[in-house]
Amino acid sequence: MSDKFQEGQVLEGKVTGIQPYGAFVALDEKVQGLVHISEVTHGYVKDINEHLTEGDEVQVKILNIDEQSNKYSLSIRATQEAPKQEQRRPRKQAPKQQQEEASAGFNTLKDKLEDWIKQSDDREKFRK
Repeated sequence: MSDKFQEGQVLEGKVTGIQPYGAFVALDEKVQGLVHISEVTHGYVKDINEHLTEGDEVQVKILNIDEQSNKYSLSIRATQEAPKQEQRRPRKQAPKQQQEEASAGFNTLKDKLEDWIKQSDDREKFRK
């Protein structure tokens, strides 16, 4: 176990291997850690190979050190500024006329009930 590395520390490393789930980064000659695919960059990463290649020099932050298994969890994303999110504008309400036209094909049971009663009465009169 290396005493020179601590959780929260930011340092340079070299990508030594890439797997579908993340990239291995060497911190020095003896210590390497894993940057999970979710920690590569802000946003969704479908293919890690679009962001990293073996031999890349990257800045990483040590997220966690498991001393028993000597595993280092690293993050590239934590060293980058988060992108600003666009403010969403509230949806515009459709004008009342458009809402009425959109619902013109659909009637409530209450509206249809009066028509059905009238039709039924007309049929009864016709049968007599």
